[in-house]
Amino acid sequence: MIKPCNSIITGTGAALPDQVITNRDLEEMVETNNEWIVSRTGIRERRKLEAGLSNADLSERAAREALSRAGVDPAELDMILVATVTPDHHTPSTSCILQARLEAFKAGAMDISAGCTGFIYALSVAHQFIYSGAYRKVLVVGVEILTRFTDWEDRSTCVLFGDGAGAVVVEAATEESRGIIDYTLKSDGRGARLLYVPAGGSALPASHETVSNRMHYLVMNGNEIFKFAVKVVENTLFELLQKVNGKPEELDMIILHQANLRIIDHIRKHLRLPPEKFPVNIDRLGNTSSATIPIAMHEEIMAGRLKEGDLVAMVAFGAGLTWGGVLMRW
Repeated sequence: MIKPCNSIITGTGAALPDQVITNRDLEEMVETNNEWIVSRTGIRERRKLEAGLSNADLSERAAREALSRAGVDPAELDMILVATVTPDHHTPSTSCILQARLEAFKAGAMDISAGCTGFIYALSVAHQFIYSGAYRKVLVVGVEILTRFTDWEDRSTCVLFGDGAGAVVVEAATEESRGIIDYTLKSDGRGARLLYVPAGGSALPASHETVSNRMHYLVMNGNEIFKFAVKVVENTLFELLQKVNGKPEELDMIILHQANLRIIDHIRKHLRLPPEKFPVNIDRLGNTSSATIPIAMHEEIMAGRLKEGDLVAMVAFGAGLTWGGVLMRW
């Protein structure tokens, strides 16, 4: 019988486009203003991928950095998981394109679509592959090019989203003091149309009508998403802590999906925890969907704020509706 292994993150990486779109830039495009955007979202600027570059380009940059920091050769990888809802093509998967670029020909590859919760889902899948003993080295990428599915005439959504990629290398380890402790994954398909792209799939293929009616852009019910997020984030944190009979104050860091600064502040204040436990990059990057958590994680490591031995919770929510979390000892 194969002995279960702990899953630890041994390397992280991130990739961001060079182009910055500020709130002042948006004032020239739609009827909005900097003060309104900041007060309601906390966002001041976001990144937009340059024309001619793709999801796979950002994925590769983030992946190569994570592999380098982990000291892992791509040829050693057993599996590549890419969490995204903005792939380069319906088929093949972005993960297969990435596998070819990395020349990681030993690895299997698949994309995971779970909205902004995609990275949490993919990290949990990686953990199960390793815990079962099936694989020992898995690359997980969270990447989105949301600006290409953003309606720049819709002031309620165009202020929110940005592009970016984050990656982690997950490896098997025998040490019991570190690694992923547990996870939870949830969904409620009754809220599917609270955040979706109406056309472009097999239910409503692209046509002159769908294009002229602007049906290939993200549509969101912001008020309902906000109420949903506030409830499920806190519930998920407590569910994870119950696994270890822990309390919120025992967490060294809580990395939440960067969708809205008001959501993060609400959770922090309700839990009565200090701001330094909650990394924030939404002000600089906007909502990069499945990339927000791995990018934030990488930034905290590079800044020396996320350290070995820290108890960390990661929680996300998104389209589907989906939500989930991972608890780990760094």
